[in-house]
Amino acid sequence: MLPPKKIFKYIFLFLLINLSSSLQATDHSVNYLKGKFYESVKDNFLVATNQMRDPKFKKTVITILENDENGAWGLVINKTIGLVALKDLINPSENLYSDKKNIKSKKIPIYWGGPVDRNRIFILHSNEYESESTIKFNKISVSTDLKTLFKIAENKGPKNNLVIVGISSWGPGQLEGEMEREGWVLSEIKTDLIFKGKDLEKWKKAIKNSFIKL
Repeated sequence: MLPPKKIFKYIFLFLLINLSSSLQATDHSVNYLKGKFYESVKDNFLVATNQMRDPKFKKTVITILENDENGAWGLVINKTIGLVALKDLINPSENLYSDKKNIKSKKIPIYWGGPVDRNRIFILHSNEYESESTIKFNKISVSTDLKTLFKIAENKGPKNNLVIVGISSWGPGQLEGEMEREGWVLSEIKTDLIFKGKDLEKWKKAIKNSFIKL
């Protein structure tokens, strides 16, 4: 049996491959431009400009966690969905924490991470915390296990965290093409910006410190 971290990586590889296949059938769309691959896009904020064509991503800030020749993926950090009860985020058949009824009723803030894999929960958090599902990405980490979700509800989890539903992902060269159309710029990842401040303030600060990849 594969270790949890490898399983997690294979899940995202599967997502990118399937997304790539669907994009190949729509390459002739006027909205798709395959750009030149830049590996250094990852480990940066991807920040929507005023030229962003897709209304879903207007004034959006995304942490780009991976980018290679097969595509890219990341998590939106400034689109709050609202407060959601923990019991509404877990499978009703999950009995591991049946003794924590009070905790299950607690509401926690949930963010929209993107339009792909909308039924999965990702916890973006500070690096001092690690669970069996945690993968570290330079300045930040991602966990996906139920135990961490309960720890957050009990105020025992990672010091800083965002609970995010869904991801943002692109097929080969798609993100770079959108950047060439000036829909996105890059900005250095700041952990304080991820976990603190209001949604629109995050975008304003990220766009102010943005740069264009040449």
